[in-house]
Amino acid sequence: MSFVVNLALGLLFGIGLVVSGMSDPAKVLNFLDLFGSWDPSLAFVMGGGVITAFVGYRLVFKRQKPLAANSFQLPAEKEIDRPILVGSAIFGIGWGLGGFCPGPALTATMLGSAGTYAFLPMMFVGMWLARTLAARRVVAPA
Repeated sequence: MSFVVNLALGLLFGIGLVVSGMSDPAKVLNFLDLFGSWDPSLAFVMGGGVITAFVGYRLVFKRQKPLAANSFQLPAEKEIDRPILVGSAIFGIGWGLGGFCPGPALTATMLGSAGTYAFLPMMFVGMWLARTLAARRVVAPA
């Protein structure tokens, strides 16, 4: 059952990315270009997402457990440390340069966006590198 729920939610998310324009790197880059051809429309998409998450989390956490899982899976760490800051900076730089982040990049493959085919392999290399470095950090003595 959880596979079907996850599939439906993933499809809904992907449709939302396409409809909102988040899968179009030009639209994203125009949103980030504050002093050029700035397009504020994605701010409304972001605002809608923040409001939906704000309300959704409050409703979901009133439950003892999720509908399609045995328990909630929440992060154990609550500190903002160096790896979080460095990873966020790398993510932001990549998003600004390419106009993609992982979700929209995956949906853009179905739209035939040429830039996606250069971005996706590098995204997977970056994900592998991040996991490799994190594993070394855990194993290495402090």
